[in-house]
Amino acid sequence: MKDIYILAIETSCDETACSVIKNGRQVLSNIISSQIDIHNKFGGVVPEVASRKHVETIPWVVELAIKESGIGQEDLDAIAVTKGPGLVGALLVGLQFAKGFAYSLGIPLIGVNHIEGHVAANFIEYKDLEPPFVSLIVSGGHTTIAHVLDYDKYKIIGETRDDAAGEAFDKIARALGLGYPGGPKIEERAKKGNPLAIKFPRATFKDNTLDFSFSGLKSSVLNYINSEKQRGNEINIEDISASFQEAIVSVLTDNVMATAKEKKLKEIALAGGVASNFALRKKLIDRGNEEGVKILFPESILCTDNAAMIGSRAYYQYIKNDFDDFDINADPNLSFAKEV
Repeated sequence: MKDIYILAIETSCDETACSVIKNGRQVLSNIISSQIDIHNKFGGVVPEVASRKHVETIPWVVELAIKESGIGQEDLDAIAVTKGPGLVGALLVGLQFAKGFAYSLGIPLIGVNHIEGHVAANFIEYKDLEPPFVSLIVSGGHTTIAHVLDYDKYKIIGETRDDAAGEAFDKIARALGLGYPGGPKIEERAKKGNPLAIKFPRATFKDNTLDFSFSGLKSSVLNYINSEKQRGNEINIEDISASFQEAIVSVLTDNVMATAKEKKLKEIALAGGVASNFALRKKLIDRGNEEGVKILFPESILCTDNAAMIGSRAYYQYIKNDFDDFDINADPNLSFAKEV
């Protein structure tokens, strides 16, 4: 069978990324230009600033990805690009560039769901991984448990009913004056804190679903911080960070382990930026060892936004001739997963 080379572009938020992927699992290049330092002074991503920076950055990022891949443009079989979800302006920059590039080369264009891309990062890390398995997707705006039935078939088992875990991390980090992005900032301070110092709430539902809710936890932490300030007490950032992180990690672990047990599956694949959190990985590995479930997670660079995961997902669309027309548009609210 002929080798398939796909160039993938990712611009859904504040990373301008391009990667060349061989046969869906081998990364030939993976270039990421981050805007974290730019947005940090604003306390979060400013969409207009992100879009302008993508426009400035994408030409050289794509050029470098091709150069580092060791192949030429003439060897590419398709151009893949994130079509959503994400910031509409940022998505459009990547889409327009991808359309022009694919058209000029006369090769197919493949629009990729960003969240499905996060799941596909595991196919890069684990060359022999095949569905079915359970995936826990925890990124900035999404917290989802999915039953991965096939490379293009998923069933959502649980999802957040309000704030995503990543959003909660960002908001609490801002309240503690830690800056952006919140997840890594809180994780760093939590290492020096006591995760049992403060008993923050964990939401469960009476309807026995495996959905998540983090708004109550977020409010509880904010109220605690304000209460301590009003009393004139010194804020123990380390203990608050550790206790808050423990509350989120515990719920994520309980729900995804319950899913694996219910579906009688022995593999859980983490995906998304928060999946690089050490406390989450450790708790899941410990529970997995107890219950005979293997915990999979990509290296950190494949957890945060990158184009390699987009190229991996696109490969499984390519082999099914699942291509897009050149009038494809960005979908900032694109839903995760095809229900079956």
